[in-house]
Amino acid sequence: MFPDRIRNLALLTMDEAMQRRVRISTAESCTGGLLAGLFTEFAGSSKVLERGFVAYSNAAKAEMLGVAGDVLADYGAVSEPVARLMAEGALEHSRANLAVAVTGIAGPGGGTPMKPVGTVHIACARENQAMIHEMLTLGDIGRYEIRMATLEAALNMIRAQI
Repeated sequence: MFPDRIRNLALLTMDEAMQRRVRISTAESCTGGLLAGLFTEFAGSSKVLERGFVAYSNAAKAEMLGVAGDVLADYGAVSEPVARLMAEGALEHSRANLAVAVTGIAGPGGGTPMKPVGTVHIACARENQAMIHEMLTLGDIGRYEIRMATLEAALNMIRAQI
């Protein structure tokens, strides 16, 4: 299911998190829980993964993660403000000390001229650190490829915050 490079990056991320006693929570939209699922591919993942939120709908983003409806209405689900609020919400609604959030348009449909397929926002929040954000513009490279590229970017972001 996951390419070797992604699996190896996940193992490295988990190792670093375990060494530093970092517990991770995920808030996922376009990846639909794949990041949490990736961690659970490996024995010992319970030492790192605290919980995962799959918040695919706007209602789920609001109810589970506390993303304000006016922010969703003003910026749209695929936006930097929403990714940041998803990460904050995952941190606040878990016992993790690091949370990563992903929201994007994996395609094949759903894109617009302002937000084409392959647009992804990733945010990572860690206790007592500045939040980081990255916007990916992957293009319409295929749903699977967009989701795998998103996992890779999210893992690299987690490593930067560990």
